[in-house]
Amino acid sequence: SRVAAKFGENLRLAVFRQVVSFSGSEFNTFSTASLITRCTNDIQQIQMLVVMLLRMVLYAPILGIGALLKIGGSGMMWVIGLAVLCIVCIIIFLLIFAMPKFNKLQKMIDKINLVSREILTGIPVIRAFSRERHEEKRFDKANVELTKTNLFVNRTMTLMMPLMTFIMNGVSLLIIWVGADLIDGGTMQVGDLMAFIQYSMMIIMSFLMLSMTSIMLPRAWVAAKRVAAVLNTENSIREVETGKPFDETKKGTVEFRDVSFRYPNAEENVIEHISFTAGRGETTAFIGATGAGKSTLINLIPRFYDVTEGQILVDGVDVREVKLADLRDRIGLVPQKGVLFSGTIAENLRWGNPDATDAEIEDACKQACADEFIERFPDKYQTHIEQGGNNVSGGQKQRLCIARALLKKPRILILDDSTSAVDTATDAKIRHSFAEKIPGTTVFIIAQRISSVENADKVLVLDNGRVSGFDTPANLLKTNAIYQDVYNSQTKVPATLMRREGRHNGTAA
Repeated sequence: SRVAAKFGENLRLAVFRQVVSFSGSEFNTFSTASLITRCTNDIQQIQMLVVMLLRMVLYAPILGIGALLKIGGSGMMWVIGLAVLCIVCIIIFLLIFAMPKFNKLQKMIDKINLVSREILTGIPVIRAFSRERHEEKRFDKANVELTKTNLFVNRTMTLMMPLMTFIMNGVSLLIIWVGADLIDGGTMQVGDLMAFIQYSMMIIMSFLMLSMTSIMLPRAWVAAKRVAAVLNTENSIREVETGKPFDETKKGTVEFRDVSFRYPNAEENVIEHISFTAGRGETTAFIGATGAGKSTLINLIPRFYDVTEGQILVDGVDVREVKLADLRDRIGLVPQKGVLFSGTIAENLRWGNPDATDAEIEDACKQACADEFIERFPDKYQTHIEQGGNNVSGGQKQRLCIARALLKKPRILILDDSTSAVDTATDAKIRHSFAEKIPGTTVFIIAQRISSVENADKVLVLDNGRVSGFDTPANLLKTNAIYQDVYNSQTKVPATLMRREGRHNGTAA
């Protein structure tokens, strides 16, 4: 048990390390629910098999071989051979029927984990649309399918024990039948017959022990293949053994050189022929329609994906030629969906800088305008954050994520639509704070609001993955149709709205 538990621990750690190292491409191959099942249920099946192997498979051959040596040369050895042949045939027959179901069984566990996870994380939306009954039926369907598969497998495998008992008792009868004839002919003594029966039972018992293991073997084998699939998956992000040093004369510079990218197994590029340079301390904004490739473009800088064509240079060096840890140490990222972990506010903020002082934490929160609500909490920076940050609002979560990134003091700060849940006034305060407090940091902003990008040094307009324009906001407002449309839609009152207001006030529009 100790050996198997340690084996399971090491295997879980190996799988978890492999999963943590995956890039976005690998996460698209394995679903989150499946990875959770492989780290828990699948490894548990393998661990149980290891226990059985050490307890029975090592013991059974000693018992069987010892008994076989004792009765070697007897005239009734054919009886033992017949019994063993019957046992092997039964095991093979059952495995042929059960093996496909074991594979299906683990996929069913994946499915029920997936459904459970979706329902539990989406409870507010489910309640808002009164879909509780529908989701109950969806869960029940997955549950019933798993139960049916489990029943088939268990019923099939439980046939083994009565069949083995029948063989064992049948062998006893056959030995007595044949032995009685030999005793009657004077070629065997009664004591020899009794000894033969005892040794025969030892041999058959050893095979019964092996058959017990064979019940667990198919499911563990399927689980082992699923775990091996994770461990054998090659990471598409290959790290160099010896990374190049960054060029300190180009500190904070990011350059895209004719960059194109397509997702694995996709037929078309998401972005094509992107070229621009962001200098140290400059703020570069990205704007475009939903699906234009803004977030994809940003995710290429910290190498969440590798470019399909072209080069991305950070501090004058291709990101593929430097150590991942060195590259990401220079980057502060605030993702589109803010992520907080269970623990205190201070513990969450120190993800960006474990050695940060209380004064540095407070300063970062002031820059992100997070101090406004933190000071209202009774425990202030020691306030406990629940799993997923469920006890803070969306805007509060985003501001905490911005403070966490600022606390890292990065050379490059990436804000992926990270103020979408923040009011306009607070958004303006945060941008003003950036200009004053981190003037030497290169900032990339993805935003839907014109007010969030109009003070940027340069704005890159994306249209279906291609550059439609790259210039200052003032120049784009004169020359770029897409930027003009976005600007007008947010700053000018539509004529239809003015007519409605006119009718409401009783005046001509």
